[in-house]
Amino acid sequence: MPKKALGKGLDSIFTDNSIESGHDVVYLNVSDIEPKPNQPRRTFDQMSLQSLADSISANGVIQPILVRPSGGGFYQIIAGERRWRASKIAGKTTIPAIIMEADELKAAQYALIENIQRENLNPFEEADAYRMLMEEYSLTQEEISASVGKSRSAIANSLRLLDLPPEVLDMLRSSELTAGHGRALLGLRDRSAMYTLAKKAAQRNLSVREVETAVKNANKNYEENGAKMPTLQPQSFSEMGVDYVAELEKRCTEKLGRSVHVVRARNRKLLQVEYTDDSDLEDLLKKLCGNNIFDDNI
Repeated sequence: MPKKALGKGLDSIFTDNSIESGHDVVYLNVSDIEPKPNQPRRTFDQMSLQSLADSISANGVIQPILVRPSGGGFYQIIAGERRWRASKIAGKTTIPAIIMEADELKAAQYALIENIQRENLNPFEEADAYRMLMEEYSLTQEEISASVGKSRSAIANSLRLLDLPPEVLDMLRSSELTAGHGRALLGLRDRSAMYTLAKKAAQRNLSVREVETAVKNANKNYEENGAKMPTLQPQSFSEMGVDYVAELEKRCTEKLGRSVHVVRARNRKLLQVEYTDDSDLEDLLKKLCGNNIFDDNI
């Protein structure tokens, strides 16, 4: 299969509120359109979709979606799934579209470029899209760079994020952390501590520079103590830094079998312990307060 860079010829298709002359816009039945199974964007915020649906109800779909024939009178979305979903919410029966002939590779490239140009992808989705182009379509980083208009180093840095633990990738997916936070965490030598530090960064709204400093301190401690768990120092709790509090959280999480987080904001101090349902809450309270906590039939 020949590999061709798409270049910037798609700009006119993807520019908001404008369609390049020569691209025919047709109205297709919403029910005749289906999403692309492996499209780059995986997360659709419901509030944002509802807001777009309200706009479509009032103004219609300003920017046509991009589709390709999928057989039997149906069409597959190449770009614009969010507009299609919002149109369904708005109760629209038709939607403006541009029909293009595109094989799997071109469809994947179009979808990735459209989302990148609109800045719609979170760091995980973008990295995973690059991975798909490399693994499923045998593109090199140089070819991806030419297709999406980003430097090869930017592609490589994005792909590195996929080396993070799954739970940290989930935080990138939900936009709790930025790509910069993720790259900083990759420098942590003790991989088992990545999630703990990632949660701390999200809870305290730490900057990338602060995470880099925490990683540097954690690596120094790791080198001094080998692979052993860091020992808590006999200092007051108020003087403990990010690494010490993270270690406390980790030990409490292991002891209780539930995620434990210490939150120290300016005006309030919280100890957060997660539970799944009422039964789990009852079990947790018994662990914290003793089995007789329910003796008085509360």
